[in-house]
Amino acid sequence: MTGVEGPLAGVRVADFSRVLAGPYATMMLADLGADVIKIESPAGDDTRHWVPPVDASGTGTYFASVNRNKRSVVCDLRSDDGRQRALELAVGADIVVENFRPGTMESFGLGYDTLRAQNPRLVYASITGFGAGAGAELPGYDLLVQAVGGLMSITGEADGEPTKAGVALVDVLTGLNASAGILAALRHAERTGGGQRVEVNLLSSLLAGLVNQASSTIATGVSPQRMGNAHPSIAPYETLHTADVPIAVAVGNDRQFRDLVTVLGSPALADDPRFADNASRVANRGPLREQLERGLAGRPADDWVSLLTAARVPAGRVNTIAEAFALAGELGLGSVIELTDETTGATVRQVANPLTFSVTPTGYHRPPPTLGGHPDADWRADLPK
Repeated sequence: MTGVEGPLAGVRVADFSRVLAGPYATMMLADLGADVIKIESPAGDDTRHWVPPVDASGTGTYFASVNRNKRSVVCDLRSDDGRQRALELAVGADIVVENFRPGTMESFGLGYDTLRAQNPRLVYASITGFGAGAGAELPGYDLLVQAVGGLMSITGEADGEPTKAGVALVDVLTGLNASAGILAALRHAERTGGGQRVEVNLLSSLLAGLVNQASSTIATGVSPQRMGNAHPSIAPYETLHTADVPIAVAVGNDRQFRDLVTVLGSPALADDPRFADNASRVANRGPLREQLERGLAGRPADDWVSLLTAARVPAGRVNTIAEAFALAGELGLGSVIELTDETTGATVRQVANPLTFSVTPTGYHRPPPTLGGHPDADWRADLPK
């Protein structure tokens, strides 16, 4: 740690969110220096109970993955005292984040209009599954949104079952969108003195995140299909078998393709009319794959990765997550950080924030909090006078 304050130093966040999308957004803000107070029910965030696995401090790794750098305050919103304390926290914040079902915060007296009347500069972010209109009652679970939002329909082998991504990707996308919207609204509040409500939902975040696949559907009226690891518009851009394990080859232009087949010992393939340009390669991806895998069968994956990388052809192993962290370490990316748990004294290892700044660095000053680990006097002392 450098001792330099983060870019959001002095910003207070009242975080009413649970599980993943909201907590991911607020952890991003906390890593950037914001003071995030996580407001929990007496039972705590659901993910506190999603164990195993646990980290060295005994905290569930799911909860720990999105809740560092926060303070925890318990407010029972079903009680008058809990609602009053939560109101005090929310009104004294610069930012409120919540991901209850639409109407829930209003039922607790914590809706945007109520809080705005007492703090006109407030940025109030609401995260839902399907918006606050006709989809308000639909449950916002990542798996469900991957299914109804089309992501599963394009994920998996062509002759296999629709498949979800290996992580709750829609929640992560939504959390990133929420943090971007919050920062934009915060800038507006600083410039004009007026806050606003920011709304983001899982389905819209997924549809926007489908990028080229969504664009082609809108333009042509035809929904893309599952293609395994192949790409609908580029070839070869997929995993290919070698003598031992597959490698990923990402050829994005004709120069890279010529270099690829030269390394494989078949330079004439670059002049074959079936493969001479990208459109031809896409149209003949089956025969192309056969030709490439015939050449790749002569060496193991690591050999090919070294040779292709030296020839400026994008290629890499299909790593496990542990191998991916090892690679990041070899590249000096600093992707793992360590925090000391004040309660247990255990050293907790976590994934680093991916952002770096030349002047105001990201910071790691608190491990994920124990439930209600920060008493009222702690946060009340910091409220605006």
